[in-house]
Amino acid sequence: MIIITGGAGFIGSNLVRAFNNAGREDIVVVDDLSDGCKFENIADCHIADYLDKDEFRKIININNKHFENPEIVFHLGACSDTTEWDGRFMLDNNFSYSKELLHFCTQLKVPFIYASSASVYGANTEFGENRSNEKPINVYAYSKLLFDNYVRVLIGKSESQIIGLRYFNVFGRGEAHKGAMSSVVYQFNKQLNTSAKVKLFEGDDEFLPGEQLRDFIHVDDIIKLNLWFMNKPQVSGVYNAGTGVPRTFNDVAKAVIEWHSHGDIEYIPFPEKLKGSYQSYTKADLSQLNSIGCKNEFQSLEAGVKEYLDWLNRTAV
Repeated sequence: MIIITGGAGFIGSNLVRAFNNAGREDIVVVDDLSDGCKFENIADCHIADYLDKDEFRKIININNKHFENPEIVFHLGACSDTTEWDGRFMLDNNFSYSKELLHFCTQLKVPFIYASSASVYGANTEFGENRSNEKPINVYAYSKLLFDNYVRVLIGKSESQIIGLRYFNVFGRGEAHKGAMSSVVYQFNKQLNTSAKVKLFEGDDEFLPGEQLRDFIHVDDIIKLNLWFMNKPQVSGVYNAGTGVPRTFNDVAKAVIEWHSHGDIEYIPFPEKLKGSYQSYTKADLSQLNSIGCKNEFQSLEAGVKEYLDWLNRTAV
């Protein structure tokens, strides 16, 4: 049995589908469907069971035998809203919940692969997985770093695999429910379906308009990375999950415009509420990933955007 928390969410639903494609249906999805729209992400998937997140937390905290022998746990459930500033809410969802599940797995000697975030690097310009580079600039990033550091203490003491993957800017199928937190690929496509303009932030003292740089990675590549680690149970650690190739927001906009064969770029003022808590540059350092033999090839931005928009506009999400 495979447990996937956040299994009705963006990355989680893609992981469920990947297992289905490999012939696996013995999957328990854990999620919070307060936003019922997320059901669409797994409506075409085959699973063994679904549990609400709060029910699941009760089960693992009383060592209920219902989950005595899971094969592996993928922990993708979290509050991913970088504009959420309720620290108690964020730490309960992203730190306390993660600790509870981690200890459940270590007690049963079950592999545990969880979603961390490149947001832990903040405004830094170095992205190697070490503490000198980690400077979170919002409470979401802090919650993720707090758990990474908690994991670092346990790695080496645990008999089970523990993997943290620091996701960079992931885009692809299944993110429509994320609203303002959806990728710019999704947002730009939506804008061009309703107008002739793609809106990008103006520049600042460091970046020209639209020239902010991010490491964009297609969700299919993220799924391949999760499955690679699943097949390497002897490996534990916290690793970057990006392409290592930063691209500008202008590049993304141009790729979306090219797919639509129409559209122009409009630069808008940078939101006041994001000043001081926004990453203008990210680039995954893949040295540590490569050192353990993971040399996955990632899709280019243009290829990934084309594949995603082919699907997105065909199904009219």
